[in-house]
Amino acid sequence: MDLALDRLTVVTDGRSLVRELSLDVPSGQVVGLVGPNGSGKSTALRCVYRALRPSSGAVRVGPDDLAGLSPRRSAQLVAALTQDGTVDLDFTVEEVVALGRAPHLRGAQALSPRERELCAQVLDRLGLTPLAGRGILGLSGGERQRVLVARALVQEPEILVLDEPTNHLDVRHQIELLSFLRGAGLTVLVVLHDLNLAAAACDRLAVLGEGRLVTAGTPAEVLTPELVQEVFGVRADVVTHPLTGDPQVLYALTTSSADRTAGPAPSTDRTAGPAPSLTP
Repeated sequence: MDLALDRLTVVTDGRSLVRELSLDVPSGQVVGLVGPNGSGKSTALRCVYRALRPSSGAVRVGPDDLAGLSPRRSAQLVAALTQDGTVDLDFTVEEVVALGRAPHLRGAQALSPRERELCAQVLDRLGLTPLAGRGILGLSGGERQRVLVARALVQEPEILVLDEPTNHLDVRHQIELLSFLRGAGLTVLVVLHDLNLAAAACDRLAVLGEGRLVTAGTPAEVLTPELVQEVFGVRADVVTHPLTGDPQVLYALTTSSADRTAGPAPSTDRTAGPAPSLTP
């Protein structure tokens, strides 16, 4: 199912957080939202999973305006993993994951055999089966994050939106999760801060700056040294990953904001002369 943001605008306390953002997420593709802190990424996602009502514009799922759907129907179509996703009660892992079926059930209706099997399959796919009987409050941050991803997947949405889903995950689980998303066949809109993970995981990237869409395209089209300098304010080189062919961003560390507009970094060749003094 296609997802489209149509001239989406969000104004809060007189401040424009998102400004006429238009973005298409084709069915079955993974589209990443990237940009510096405060660029409007999470705000745009909140409109998609209806935690926030846009000031103007619309979110469309397939042919429908999301605002015209019932909350139950919206939850059947769109699942979300948010930055502040928490579980306050010490349910077991399998109980939390089963909550993903809530939009499809009525009242205290029990899970069907198919739904129980679905939960078991997702637990196994995310390596959570050994934790199924444990209380979620006793888990590490990374384990808890994987449980919340499993809950969203059990929801069987057409569209999945994720805000920094790799938070708290080690490198192995980051790669496994993003690889899974690439092969899940879902329409995915994901916020990622790591540009190299975004380049590897996403079919397309949309770059936001100050609430506006700066550019969108394939990772190779979007991730250029000029764009990284312009949007993120850092010097970088972009190379091709030797195994996957994806663009990879190599950053140059700087010591002050003035360095952001400076020329090439000083040579680190020890034959070039003594290093400059760090004392004033």
